[in-house]
Amino acid sequence: MEMRKRITDDLDALLERLPPHIAQPLMEREDRSELLEVVMDLGRLPESRYPGREVVLSDKEITAEDIEHVVSRIGAFSGDNRAGIARTLHRISAIRNREGRIVGLTLRVGRAVFGTIGIIEDLIRSGKSILLLGRPGVGKTTMLREVARVLADELKKRVIIVDTSNEIAGDGDIPHPAIGHARRMQVPSPQLQHAVMIEGVENHMPEVIVIDEIGTELEAQAARTIAERGVQLVATAHGNTLENLILNPTLSDLVGGIQTVTLGDEEAKRRGTRKSILERKVPPTFDIVVEIQDWDHVAIHSDVTSVVDSLLRGRPTHPELRWLDESAEVRRERMSLPEKAKAERLAPGREKRVCPLGINRSRLEQAAKRMELPVSLVDDVAEAELLITSKSYFHRKPQPIRDAEVAGIPIYVLKGNRVPHMERALANIFDVETASEPFSFAIEEAERAIARVMEGRESVELSPQNAYIRMLQHQLAERYNLASKSKGREPRRRVRIFRSGGEAGEG
Repeated sequence: MEMRKRITDDLDALLERLPPHIAQPLMEREDRSELLEVVMDLGRLPESRYPGREVVLSDKEITAEDIEHVVSRIGAFSGDNRAGIARTLHRISAIRNREGRIVGLTLRVGRAVFGTIGIIEDLIRSGKSILLLGRPGVGKTTMLREVARVLADELKKRVIIVDTSNEIAGDGDIPHPAIGHARRMQVPSPQLQHAVMIEGVENHMPEVIVIDEIGTELEAQAARTIAERGVQLVATAHGNTLENLILNPTLSDLVGGIQTVTLGDEEAKRRGTRKSILERKVPPTFDIVVEIQDWDHVAIHSDVTSVVDSLLRGRPTHPELRWLDESAEVRRERMSLPEKAKAERLAPGREKRVCPLGINRSRLEQAAKRMELPVSLVDDVAEAELLITSKSYFHRKPQPIRDAEVAGIPIYVLKGNRVPHMERALANIFDVETASEPFSFAIEEAERAIARVMEGRESVELSPQNAYIRMLQHQLAERYNLASKSKGREPRRRVRIFRSGGEAGEG
């Protein structure tokens, strides 16, 4: 499928609001189509910003009169200090002093880019709820705008846009034509976005709700309510990747939420896992997650439920990569291992002969299978290309270890005898990334600390973690009837586990 882009920017409407000594240099530049924003700070020289560079526009410092010149020609500022120009997508943001007077302006050029969703148009047409992730400036809002237009105009669906800062449909009461026949609900203040989301569903019978930047727990809850009513959701959220979202305590509910679960001895043995594991709490709000890497590259997780479950169990995930080639044709590829490891795996004779010593052989086989690595386990050190062993076995220096050292065979010493430790060792050996969950070792550390306290240790302090992982560690301690408390300041804040009687929870 081929995709061509068409861009409209209404740039003259923005330049007309600028003081003449700032607007004139911009009008004379040949790179106007690349202009990102104009910065006006009181007492400083005005600047224009382009991708990767900044240009001073005048040798005259910005005065209070210059700022008033702009403010008097634009719309009113809302509670988030943003204003706009009616029927355009330009955004003007204010910086105020302690008295509330405006002392700086950032005038961002808003552009309607038609043809941005061809790379994911099949997903949009599927009727499934889709979450767009990506760093600022990669085009999330631009893509969201065209999603609304395509759904409303081409698929003839009833589309409601919840437009918190008028980012999607522009300033003024009449929305920008870039959204087509989609209807727009403006939000009085950012704190009310969740309420307007629910109002949109209850009052206007939409088939699709479009939301820019879900960022609070209330908004995440509102999104779940909308999805449960059978309405298609298309939204953006803070975070670059699906794994980032899982780690975000505020927004993880969008992909199902995370909880610690303690298994019985038999069940843990059957699964080949530790007793305390991480599991998804509820079905994800969004069916599909699209990670926008840049304007022409995306990674797609088309089954969020299975991807989240795989990440929590330490299994590799394989998102679909899509990109536009030089002829604007959409290309697709299923991502598995990094290219180097993939090439090694496919090349003849690249299977590595590994001798496990003092570790669980079946777990090592399980780790290699999960990571799709070409490992052949051997019993004889003489036949091995490398050894994997435990710390205690290595320190005892038995004959096989001494033989391997004499023969110059590489020896990898594990920190523990669990599958995540083995996956990390294999990742180093094959120079690939492990897909084990990012908090696996933090939970293991908490388990070890709990065991030591239950054996008589007064208290055990864990290594620093983020707030979400600390919450899981607190929950784990509580499950064993132990107390816990957070101490220290970010980013060194950490959990201390001790016997009941002290103060528990985040302190």
